[in-house]
Amino acid sequence: MKDTLAPELRAALWMIGSILSFSFMAVAGRWLAEGYDTFEIMLYRSLTGILIVFAVAAAIGTLGEITTRSSGVHVIRNAFHFAGQNLWFYAITVIPLAQVFALEFTSPIWILILSPIFLGERMTRPRIIAAVLGFIGILIVTRPGATPLNAGIVTAAIAAICFALTGLLTKRLTKTESLTSILAYLTVTQAVFGIICAGYDGDIKLPTLESAPLLGMVGVAGLIAHFCLTKALSIAPATVVMPIDFTRLPMIAVIGMLVFGEALDPWVFVGAALIFAGNYYNIWSETRKAQVSD
Repeated sequence: MKDTLAPELRAALWMIGSILSFSFMAVAGRWLAEGYDTFEIMLYRSLTGILIVFAVAAAIGTLGEITTRSSGVHVIRNAFHFAGQNLWFYAITVIPLAQVFALEFTSPIWILILSPIFLGERMTRPRIIAAVLGFIGILIVTRPGATPLNAGIVTAAIAAICFALTGLLTKRLTKTESLTSILAYLTVTQAVFGIICAGYDGDIKLPTLESAPLLGMVGVAGLIAHFCLTKALSIAPATVVMPIDFTRLPMIAVIGMLVFGEALDPWVFVGAALIFAGNYYNIWSETRKAQVSD
């Protein structure tokens, strides 16, 4: 990335990497579900992540940043992330990809609601408005009564709550922990969770020549997606990055139609637009308040 490029353009380029990575992970996860359960997919994703994280940390000399001072918080955070990711992988196998992604976008709304409990933050009027818009969007996406409430919708919604809890605990960890420490604990603890959950019946399916590339793609794509998103947020404001991230929804809807024959549901886009509006309004309000205080 050339420094001569405008910050917004550099952020957009990083976001393209994030959007493509999330999409690749969803498609690979859908294909893998035909032969692997979600625990096995998460196990191999975590093992791939361990190799990448520790190799990079050794290369740049940050292995010493991994400490045990916040190990309890790490484990709790990664338990929520493990649960959310497993529910997400299950959801993408039973409901349209666009619906899963739309419900995933509610995670920031849940962060607004839960932050007073976990971080002691005040629930302001913009946050209340954002939460209301988000929940109206959820009702439009799921349309209770008009469409049957199935396991896919429920698991996708719970996954968003788990991701929100993960985000809140990550914010707490960043006050004392480095990125290397957070990623190391993430991959190692989730590998342990994966071994326990995938092997409870004494049967863990091994990778094959056909599945190994897809399992590797899930692991690599997951790390790249979050790295690119973090990088974009470090370059440009969230008010710039978030609208770009929202393009994940129409992209995955088109991919779902072309690859899996899923119908394009206009109500999913209407509901997702409201969810996005709530998130964006809150970010805009927080940014404006910070500028005024400066």
